[in-house]
Amino acid sequence: MASLQQLTLTHSSSSSIATHLSPKIYSYPHLRRRSLLPSASAARDSPPPLHEGTIGRRELIGLHAAAAISLSTLGSKALAGEDVLSEWERVYLPIDPGVVLLDIAFVPDDPSHGFLLGTRQTLLETKDGGSTWAPRTIPSAEDEDFNYRFNSISFKGKEGWIIGKPAILLYTADAGDNWKRIPLSSQLPGDMVFINATGDKGAEMVTDQGAIYVTSNAGYNWKAAIQETVSATLNRTVSSGISGASYYTGTFSNVNRSPEGNYVAVSSRGNFYLTWEPGQAYWQPHNRAVARRIQNMGWRADGGLWLLVRGGGLYLSKGTGISEEFEEIPVQSRGFGILDVGYRSQAEAWAAGGSGILLKTTNSGKTWARDKAADNIAANLYAVKFVNDRQGFVLGNDGVLLKYLG
Repeated sequence: MASLQQLTLTHSSSSSIATHLSPKIYSYPHLRRRSLLPSASAARDSPPPLHEGTIGRRELIGLHAAAAISLSTLGSKALAGEDVLSEWERVYLPIDPGVVLLDIAFVPDDPSHGFLLGTRQTLLETKDGGSTWAPRTIPSAEDEDFNYRFNSISFKGKEGWIIGKPAILLYTADAGDNWKRIPLSSQLPGDMVFINATGDKGAEMVTDQGAIYVTSNAGYNWKAAIQETVSATLNRTVSSGISGASYYTGTFSNVNRSPEGNYVAVSSRGNFYLTWEPGQAYWQPHNRAVARRIQNMGWRADGGLWLLVRGGGLYLSKGTGISEEFEEIPVQSRGFGILDVGYRSQAEAWAAGGSGILLKTTNSGKTWARDKAADNIAANLYAVKFVNDRQGFVLGNDGVLLKYLG
């Protein structure tokens, strides 16, 4: 098997296709942003009709006065409740039902301008910080018979990248006003699942088979940053004592990158995890330190790891950096799985999961409290993304998007 280091993905510059994002024309007069905060709907309910002749004028006046007092009390309670309930609001999107939202990114030089990705070739754009979104299309992709799943997006300055499945790679140098489609080699091992913009026409791309490629010329050439795929690594080290490695199916279920460029990935079966640091020739497999299978892993704001297990468990690594020692943290997940964790600061983080689960910590993960205002959302919340300490989003299925209010 040829090593990945010997594989350079190239194509002719003449095959690039410059495209403009063309707006779709939609009319959604009934869609608007709605807060997760409960409204005093009972205060708007009409009283039952009174039968004529069954009540006198004095009684009627008294009844109206009592009702006014009752409704005033109810309204004040509802308003008081708004002060202590959710820090998120739901943003309704002009997309088809059933779309799963997968990633979101904003232009660093203009935090009001961003893009939202999802299944069914979903690409939305905002220019007001995420309060409203408009559909966009890429003509070169629309002309094909594929229904792309846009997996990942990243910006560095005005340069941006989008990857999807079936294999599609888009590049912009002007903050998304124009996108150029970059053809890819058929020799690419696996499906692209993550991309990180590094600036100066550079990017780092990861496939679900563990291949890591870098480009420095806007995607015209890609060079391997690692010598072999994960399958090849495990075939060499299957006797190294990694539990479950012999059952490895060859793909990641999740991969996350730290700001320093370190990666942590979870095997598709969740029975072990792998890490990679810049300069290493191979992925490093690790036994899971918990009994249940791993759901997802990622990096804390202090450089340590968080780990989620199937069934709703949350663990934090001891210390910072890569570790195999984890401590379980009690959480109120109601038996639903927690799917992602996003850090707003070193002290504050949010966790999201199945059936609208939202959890918050303000002490670096030592304790977590459930935000009950999201319990009535009939959707799984898959990803928590904080652009900065004032701008955050939660992405879910059925087109559910929550925006952080602060």
